[in-house]
Amino acid sequence: MPPAVVTNTDLCSRLDTTQEWIESRTGIRERRTVSNGVATVDLAVEAGVRALKSAGMFAVDAVVLATTSPDRTCPAGAPEVASRLGLGNVAAFDLTSACSGFVYGLATCAGLIATGVAESVLFIGAEAFSTFVNPADRTTAPIFGDGAGAVVLRRGDGDEPGAIGPFDLGSDGRHADLLAVFGGGSRQRAANGLGHADVPAEDWYLSMSGRAVYQHAVARMTASARTVLDRAGWSATDVDRFAGHQANLRIITSVAQQLCIPHDRVLANIDRTGNALAASIPILLAETAASGELSAGQRVLVTAFGAGLSWGSTVLEWPDITADSLI
Repeated sequence: MPPAVVTNTDLCSRLDTTQEWIESRTGIRERRTVSNGVATVDLAVEAGVRALKSAGMFAVDAVVLATTSPDRTCPAGAPEVASRLGLGNVAAFDLTSACSGFVYGLATCAGLIATGVAESVLFIGAEAFSTFVNPADRTTAPIFGDGAGAVVLRRGDGDEPGAIGPFDLGSDGRHADLLAVFGGGSRQRAANGLGHADVPAEDWYLSMSGRAVYQHAVARMTASARTVLDRAGWSATDVDRFAGHQANLRIITSVAQQLCIPHDRVLANIDRTGNALAASIPILLAETAASGELSAGQRVLVTAFGAGLSWGSTVLEWPDITADSLI
């Protein structure tokens, strides 16, 4: 996590809002944000170093970076991450599924291994998304934070701890505009490359329809989680830890309640991290594993929802690994 802490008090000094309003609606008290020229790839490299150290590995066959806040529109950031980590000329690419990026990325990496493309993959979720949020927008500025989390995946046996279980992935592009940054893509470029005067200033930042997103998030995450539990042959009582994407504490709580998962089995750190998009779940897993709240042998349900709209879930039995977290 980047070192700069932005508290609700800091935000209230420049936004028309209150600490109570932010915390009651999101569960967030503070978040980390990049500064001094730090960008997504910088965060990804640091997380990658820690994951490789945790795995006791010095080489992998591929690097996959999940992010919705790339350093540049082109090229992808993963090759630079691989180079800075000294991993050589390995396969490297980015994946963009917003807040669902970690689950989509796990499925992608599992596919690379299953098809024999790679024996091992370094997978990183990294975001400097605060740079895509209008600092004057009271509806989005309090929500998002920056950070990175990484995991090393390797070929193994399906019945060993750490094996990724079945997946459920889905999307509904009819609602793509509910969460979007409209400016900068091929649909809305600056005219003739001469400037940005023709693009409304607000289009360079995230636009979010909060109420609709909330409703979709609860419904999609709940349905996806039920589907993957059925595919795994698990019931809600089999879930020792529920790791939902840290978008909003009310969303996480509502999904857990609908799944009948007790509150003491729900992992959460959104109060200190905000919504770190694709980095949210790996940061959560790293922190709770480092603290002992998540331990070897526990059965974990992972589910996420994000822009696109997109969503996904999977399950696993947590392995005996050393996790490193600085939050």
